[in-house]
Amino acid sequence: MWEETVNISGPYDFDLALQRQSIDPLNDVHIESRTINIPVYESEAEVVSIQAIGTTDKPCFLIKGKNEQTKAHVIEQVYKIFQWNVTLDEINNHFQQTTLNEIFMKHRGTPIILDFSPYNCLVKCIIHQQLNMKFAMALTENFVHTYGFEQDGVWFYPSPDKVAEIEIEELRSMKFSQRKAEYLIGLSKLIASGELNLQELATKSDEEVTKTLVKIRGIGPWTAQNFLMFGLGRPNLFPLADIGIQNAIKKLFNLEKKPTYEEMENFSQDWHPYLSYASLYLWRSIETAE
Repeated sequence: MWEETVNISGPYDFDLALQRQSIDPLNDVHIESRTINIPVYESEAEVVSIQAIGTTDKPCFLIKGKNEQTKAHVIEQVYKIFQWNVTLDEINNHFQQTTLNEIFMKHRGTPIILDFSPYNCLVKCIIHQQLNMKFAMALTENFVHTYGFEQDGVWFYPSPDKVAEIEIEELRSMKFSQRKAEYLIGLSKLIASGELNLQELATKSDEEVTKTLVKIRGIGPWTAQNFLMFGLGRPNLFPLADIGIQNAIKKLFNLEKKPTYEEMENFSQDWHPYLSYASLYLWRSIETAE
């Protein structure tokens, strides 16, 4: 067993991050103890605990793991997943001069949290396409419970190799559409065969990543943008086709109907180079009525 205490620059609202993470039934979140236990996908699966022991303005965390040999790499992964190297204060200052000022003040310190692996992110994106959130969550949970595995109370997604071997009829019996089953198995086959290398893809530009992904059946711009944002942590993505962002802009600017793509691009001119955070805070603005 090992543990490490980490201090980062504030503001960083881990309690709010945990609330958002708790929406996904696959996540092992403990609000009262300010803790989340996450799967780390190494050669051997490992569960790591992250507990907040600081405040929003002075964030401090206690990380606990079991394998001393992988400690350095696990901490690196945790930094990436929770975006601890991103200075949210700098981003907040940027948005003080924009039309999103009030939203950023109200939800100050909201971090982007990445999916626990790039493959998981793509799987979730494909499953969630054109589904309401409740059904999408239930379908994803059933998929992971059926083909993944549990360790120390934490669920791990199945590997691409395993998903590549699933028969389409099996997913159809779980209420996957024919096309979505084909998309998920097809993607997994590309990764399992080495034709699509997600580690290599992560080193490329946003444009190169998008160009590569949209060639894959079942992946369009919305999925590619969400992968860039929540799979790779890229800071400047604004999914124009996202209904939540459209609704948030409609509400913010008191529009009579949902904005056009051109209107959204006009509104967002001043939000560069942090469009991903604009997207997150816009989502956040319609998630709560507080």
